Amino acid sequence: MKFNQQSLQKLEAILSQSEYVVRYERGTFQSGWCLLEAKKIVVLNKFLDVEGRINTLIDLIPQIDINYDKLTLDSQRLFDEVNKRIIPPPATPLEIPFEEKTES
Repeated sequence: MKFNQQSLQKLEAILSQSEYVVRYERGTFQSGWCLLEAKKIVVLNKFLDVEGRINTLIDLIPQIDINYDKLTLDSQRLFDEVNKRIIPPPATPLEIPFEEKTES
């Protein structure tokens, strides 16, 4: 994915098609964004450059409840690409051998 305005607009479209509003505001965001889930508002730090905004949305989109069926075909493809980048393969749980003690 190229880090340009068009890519940013495509990522924003995923959110808007899922009825989220994207706003750029000033604030003390530790991670560069704030999510108001009840109101479906995503607030991004307005001082981020285009690359920072794209990286923030790439990190954020997999964490949001996106209605896949409402997305256009192009947005579905991009959504799948974003999820492949972010979601690592599931880790296998660490197996610890358990020995049952018997009382004699």
